[in-house]
Amino acid sequence: MIDYIAISTLNDFIFCPYSIYFHNVYMDTDETMYHATPQTRGRSAHETVDKKTASNRADDILSLPVYSEEYGLMGKIDVYKRKERKLIERKYQLKQIYQGQIYQLWAQMLCLEEMGYAVEELAFYEISANKMIPIKKPDNEELRMFRSFIERFRNYNPEETPFTVNPNKCRHCIYCSLCDKTTENNVYQ
Repeated sequence: MIDYIAISTLNDFIFCPYSIYFHNVYMDTDETMYHATPQTRGRSAHETVDKKTASNRADDILSLPVYSEEYGLMGKIDVYKRKERKLIERKYQLKQIYQGQIYQLWAQMLCLEEMGYAVEELAFYEISANKMIPIKKPDNEELRMFRSFIERFRNYNPEETPFTVNPNKCRHCIYCSLCDKTTENNVYQ
């Protein structure tokens, strides 16, 4: 049986594999203990997708659960525009697009395609700027690199992988004050 990887953890794994541990430990607790303003805004921005009120167009599919047996992935998409065959990931604000965010979008695309949906366009929608940011679909080499990344994720063993503290990342981690790996203070305090 496949242990599915949650699409939402792909960016977290690149950022810091240890943050996935914290996310799971604190999942059922009061988010105000560790969520900073960016996460609170992001959660609020996602409410309209989760409640399926972000669009009233009949051809828009919102908050669809997706999975891929081939890649061993599962998650939810934000918006799929059927007529345009366009997959959109909504973000409150995007100062920079990270590889992990692109991997999340590719993972959603691969799941949708495996489920029988045609995806011709990918984009991030930045809510705060009311801006659509097109992302190119992965080519064969990028898909090979993505598969390799998924295998690294699947085979990751924290006991066998030395943990390296990255002070810049730690300062921007919502779990920084809860983490035993660093003495950094995060920028949100």
